[in-house]
Amino acid sequence: QVQLVESGGGLVQAGGSLRLSCAASGRTLSIYAMAWFRQAPGKEREFVSAITWSGSITYNTDSVKGRFTVSRDNAKNTVALQMNSLKPEDTAVYYCAARRASGPLESMRYQYDYWGQGTQVTVSS
Repeated sequence: QVQLVESGGGLVQAGGSLRLSCAASGRTLSIYAMAWFRQAPGKEREFVSAITWSGSITYNTDSVKGRFTVSRDNAKNTVALQMNSLKPEDTAVYYCAARRASGPLESMRYQYDYWGQGTQVTVSS
């Protein structure tokens, strides 16, 4: 089993920045990739960004390209999501996820095996 704990959410004005962190524990050697998803009120959970556990490959959804950066801290078993130029439409609960299977980075929820509890990000206009 892998346990994931997110942190770093909060309230920020439009144009501001936040940095989310996801700490992984347990059988981390089984992890191939990590991802961030988000879910806004009344909407389905959507993919944001992914990174291989080695940190060598990243993948971002179009709506956050140029604004969000995903990174990996090998020493701390954490994955971070640096979010810049935040917009009100970025408001959501952000979830960290981990995947065991190797292969191309994917954006579908069912491809991820473990999930954190989520952290709220609110961007005011």
